Amino acid sequence: MTEFTTRPEIRGTFGVVTSTHWIASAVGFGILEKGGNAFDAAVATALTLQVVEPHLNGPAGDMPAIFHSAKTGKTEVLCAQGPAPAAATIEHYTGLGLNLIPGSGLLATVIPGAFDGWMLMLRDHGVLPLRDVVQPAIDYARDGHPVLPRVAHTIDGLTDFFKDEWPSSAETWMPDGKAPEPHSNFANPALAATYERLVADAEAAHDDRTDQIDAARRAWREGFVADRIFDYLAEASVMDVSGQRNSGVMTRADMADWRASYEDTLTYDYHGWTVHKTQAWSQGPVLLQALAILKGNDLGSMDPNGAEFVHTVIEAMKLAYADREAYYGDPDHSDIPMDYLLSDAYAAERHALITPDASQDQRPGRVPGFEHLADAYIARAERDFSARTGASAGEPTMSHLTEKRGDTVHLDVIDRWGNMVAATPSGGWLQSSPVIPGLGFPLNSRAQMFWLEPGLPTSLAPGRRPRTTLTPSLAEKDGVQLVFGTPGGDQQDQWQLIWFLRFVHFGLGLQECMDAPLFHSMHFQGSFYPRATAPGEMMIEATFGETVIEDLRARGHKVSVAEPWTVGRLTAALREKDGTLRAAATPRLMQAYAVGR
Repeated sequence: MTEFTTRPEIRGTFGVVTSTHWIASAVGFGILEKGGNAFDAAVATALTLQVVEPHLNGPAGDMPAIFHSAKTGKTEVLCAQGPAPAAATIEHYTGLGLNLIPGSGLLATVIPGAFDGWMLMLRDHGVLPLRDVVQPAIDYARDGHPVLPRVAHTIDGLTDFFKDEWPSSAETWMPDGKAPEPHSNFANPALAATYERLVADAEAAHDDRTDQIDAARRAWREGFVADRIFDYLAEASVMDVSGQRNSGVMTRADMADWRASYEDTLTYDYHGWTVHKTQAWSQGPVLLQALAILKGNDLGSMDPNGAEFVHTVIEAMKLAYADREAYYGDPDHSDIPMDYLLSDAYAAERHALITPDASQDQRPGRVPGFEHLADAYIARAERDFSARTGASAGEPTMSHLTEKRGDTVHLDVIDRWGNMVAATPSGGWLQSSPVIPGLGFPLNSRAQMFWLEPGLPTSLAPGRRPRTTLTPSLAEKDGVQLVFGTPGGDQQDQWQLIWFLRFVHFGLGLQECMDAPLFHSMHFQGSFYPRATAPGEMMIEATFGETVIEDLRARGHKVSVAEPWTVGRLTAALREKDGTLRAAATPRLMQAYAVGR
């Protein structure tokens, strides 16, 4: 591995912000400069990401965060993942002739979670007034920002569809009747007006900071925002990827009764590091399972860019992800055997399945008392759902896949007091659902993660959280604390795993690990419509070299080679025991940046 990197690793003691867009990172650091803490900066960064990366996240999307409070000394999860509405039943959806929940449109909507989650974080852990934190997003939405080529191309590919089927989206994303030119100044005045009214009305009603934030939350879930959402849903029936027009099932009561919440992290100890992830309503535990499986390997003796390392990690990921598909789901609604899945005995059993040859089968473990779930996954993975795919389907992973799908953003923040946040906002993509007239943003499409067959932890059910792919990370060892993450759907925990293993075993810096070539498996069942499997298939950046690629093919892997610098969008930040801060961001797509001093 080379000591040279594509960009410097940011170092300082005051604070660091790293995210998937340079404007958002700069906004977050500006909040730190104003005296805000990491929580204020995270909220401002996130709201700005909704403006500058609208194809990847939005106000009505969802968000998990893992954060550490210097004041309380606690590390927790903030769950801003909305559940399925009360009328979202399997019978209703199958009665419409569906065997999969569409990857776009109104049937795919769960209760919006992102805005309430960010406001909860700001109220309980931030210090700045509501106006100070929201104003940058208002300014960029009102005055415009240089639109990313990827955003412009996404809109351009959907112009006819928007004009014909989603006219409110055409009005928002094509104000001049056509897609914006890459790098042109692009504004969303309706979104700016929405956020301005939320703040102004809260300020008019209350002088107290906490009361203002709570007022904004109420206006969102029960006030003018909810009014416009449900006035639209009352009449709307829109085209989605199923090829038919469907209406949503969310009601005013669903949105009014839901709140974001806090919960404990799930942890695993690996080579002295305690790694914190979300519970099994996200795919977060899959990284912990992969670490448990890989404990039995001497990874440090391998070449981190060699075929043996790639093969070993890929095979471990296949096993962990098979368990994800069989056993994960909302722990509030299903019994999840997580203690068993993370036990040493089970990990050793799974490790023994790794051989020199690439596996081609779906191999969930046989957890006592849960064997029926393993059998159900194997049967499900072999089904042909004959799903139609079209505009707005699913979620991609990187630039080598279609731009008509949504994705995700990520941010990491650490301040000088030792507060830290890792968050992976997503959903509410511009291509996921029609814009709500007058609000400037669409609803989410997260319900596509559910299955329309009963008896599974991921079966569609009222009040149940979908098993998402959103999965920030926090790790700590001997006083060192690290936050990291990436967009990328099913690949999020794969790319994070590779990055973390290189960091732990090979003594590489944050940026060095990011600049190293990446890979991932497509073997297991995908989380997004049309839920396909690709047994034995993997993707690898060409930078690994032909020798490594041919070695992997000789082992039985079905290898797709991606162009250099097209896999993974990682960011990370670290706090040393003495308070020194470090941060890094991937050069891939030339968008992510770390800022700090």
